[in-house]
Amino acid sequence: MSDEIEYGDESGLEKLDLTTPNFTDQNIQRIADLFPNVVTEGRDDDGNVKHVIDFDALKQELSDNIVEGPQERYHLNWPGKKKAMLAANAPINKSLRPCRQESVDFDTTKNLFIEGDNLDALKLLQETYLGKVKLIYIDPPYNTGKDFIYRDNFTADKDQYLEESGQRDEEGGRLVANPESNGRYHSDWLSMMYPRLKLARNLLRDDGVIFISIDDGEVSALQKMCEELFGSGNFVANIVWQKKYSPQNDATYFSDMHDHILVFAKNRRDKKSDTTGWNIDLLPRTEEQNARYTNRDDDPRGVWKAGDASVKSYSASYDYEIITPSGRVVRPPNGRCWFTSKENMKNLMEQGRIWFGEDGSNVPAIKQYLTDVKDGRVPTTWWTYEECGHNQEAKKEVNSLLPEYAGVFDTPKPIRLMKRILELSTKEDSDALIMDFFVGSASLPHAVQEFNSIDSGKRTCISVQISEKIQDTELDSIADLSKERIRRAGTKILEEYPDLAGKLDVGFRALKIDSSNMTDVWHSPERVSQDDLLSQVSNIKPDRTSEDLLFQVLLDWGVDLTLPISCESMQSKEVFFVDDNALAACFETGISEALVKQIAEREPLRVVFRDGGFDCDATKINAEQLFKHLSPHTEVKVI
Repeated sequence: MSDEIEYGDESGLEKLDLTTPNFTDQNIQRIADLFPNVVTEGRDDDGNVKHVIDFDALKQELSDNIVEGPQERYHLNWPGKKKAMLAANAPINKSLRPCRQESVDFDTTKNLFIEGDNLDALKLLQETYLGKVKLIYIDPPYNTGKDFIYRDNFTADKDQYLEESGQRDEEGGRLVANPESNGRYHSDWLSMMYPRLKLARNLLRDDGVIFISIDDGEVSALQKMCEELFGSGNFVANIVWQKKYSPQNDATYFSDMHDHILVFAKNRRDKKSDTTGWNIDLLPRTEEQNARYTNRDDDPRGVWKAGDASVKSYSASYDYEIITPSGRVVRPPNGRCWFTSKENMKNLMEQGRIWFGEDGSNVPAIKQYLTDVKDGRVPTTWWTYEECGHNQEAKKEVNSLLPEYAGVFDTPKPIRLMKRILELSTKEDSDALIMDFFVGSASLPHAVQEFNSIDSGKRTCISVQISEKIQDTELDSIADLSKERIRRAGTKILEEYPDLAGKLDVGFRALKIDSSNMTDVWHSPERVSQDDLLSQVSNIKPDRTSEDLLFQVLLDWGVDLTLPISCESMQSKEVFFVDDNALAACFETGISEALVKQIAEREPLRVVFRDGGFDCDATKINAEQLFKHLSPHTEVKVI
């Protein structure tokens, strides 16, 4: 093969899209894969040709299974539901900007803290973390009339959309009060929750699970919504947690002592033999449970307890006489029979597996050995404060770490409650990815640190919290307090267990949701007048750093946001390498052919440059050919 490179005559470098997925387009493609005949062409409001669904044709394909119009069906509906569904599918032009100064162990940690609207965060994470999260726990606003909920403007006109999607000015406050006097009191809350839960389901692994804290006010509506989004067959449990240890005597009717925790699996495992779906981990056996097992006859098989040898499912062949060692003749109770055949019962008696009491004259009992019992206990749906903590305990935990902000969080969740959820979902999966997109007081990431410190686990956590200022105070934002708790919790653990230093990940990469790094002329050229063109020479906003651009590329390419990043100087230019050779990126200007060749010789899997960063048109034209010659497997793109 000749070493001479044949340069092309024009650049074929592909541009990265740098927007979140359009789920409507993806859904159309899924339908097209099943029924290609129902997809046709139409025009949007601007006259552009696009793929559309012919619903008449689709109805023909599903003719016997369609419910429409006033026909009765079982479903949950509310004013604004259609707009909430659209909100989940609509793409956004935003990005995540790294914030090193607010991070802990930025270069080595595998945890993320995302500051911003969680609906935006869930959309931005769709490609990178699709189907990768084992456990999601959220503690959303309970809609008590005093809570603040997210303001999602589903009726924005084009100018409003551009502003709120980050293509215009920065958006203002995102949390609003939802008083009971609001005519859409329940509807607004449901509309807030629907798109977030729909996107959250996409992130769960096939064996993933979500736990959602809620009170009596919205538990029924939330369960119906989750049954729609996750499938009614994937409902696992409605756990009742005793959140208080003493009643309130000033209650009008009943003293509220509990919260609910709804549990839905991505795929429920209905049989023990199933190999797919969420598998719950057992809780440790208690000393009280083990104390029930003794060895009253020095059985070499170990401690045991007596179990009923009769069953209520009657079979005439299992209804027979048994002669006890004392000579007494016994039969099973009326309407019942023995649990096994006469022949097998005789064998068990000879093996010493049947107990007739100290004097050998009792009704026979089957010995149940501790060694045959599961190494754990199945959890119940009643979680007491003795086992899982209570609200006052949780407040003390927060206040001990953040004494100067005591009382900011009204109803934080205790560490013991979070550990119970982690134990049931990740005890046997110590590398699990965990997520909380209403992180609030940061109880879950704190609990993840402690849980990892106990079993040397490598669980990682993605935390999301809006940066709204704390209402009616001069304090920092909720997100700032969340991050500070995680910092102090990690410091405290390492002070108590210094041998864990360097082994336990107590850090996080802080990222902030912001508008796209690209200028309006790049995303929306129709919004820029001819007079503005001179100020739009670059397609990248002037206040954005190369690291900002790198993280937007990672999002668009679906690359893990916690991979190690190194920065090298090559040909006097700054070049990033992600996870060694998974991705190379250079966003400098004046990129020479020598630099392109040097990067190509490293043979990265992917490489990205600034579109206007090449020193001349010839270098840009020849860049693709250089990679084809020196590293043909490399995917080359520009922004």
